[in-house]
Amino acid sequence: MTVLLVALGAAVGAPLRYLADRAVQARFGSAFPWGTLTVNVAGSLLLGVLVGLPVGPAVNALLGTGFCGALTTWSTLSYETLRLAGAGRRLPALANVLGSVAAGLAAAAAGFALARALAA
Repeated sequence: MTVLLVALGAAVGAPLRYLADRAVQARFGSAFPWGTLTVNVAGSLLLGVLVGLPVGPAVNALLGTGFCGALTTWSTLSYETLRLAGAGRRLPALANVLGSVAAGLAAAAAGFALARALAA
């Protein structure tokens, strides 16, 4: 059953990642991967909320592993960083890595704190 919940969450998260990424990139129209940054930070925030709430293993499988796992993407972050560096855009590549990790951690911490405050 858990595998089905993960698959269901991923079936929603992956297309949402693609659509959100395309929408953000179309809006900003730059070579910097704002779309990937956006979905990674949003997914980190949601995962922080889920970890901070007293939810059961089924909800964690569906939303945490499945949805957030498919919504966020380390592989795309890596690819886009290498693409920037390969194009000679080393400073944006470095900013992409450092900014993504810092913003993701901050979003997860904020989501966790928000969930704890709401659950109290």
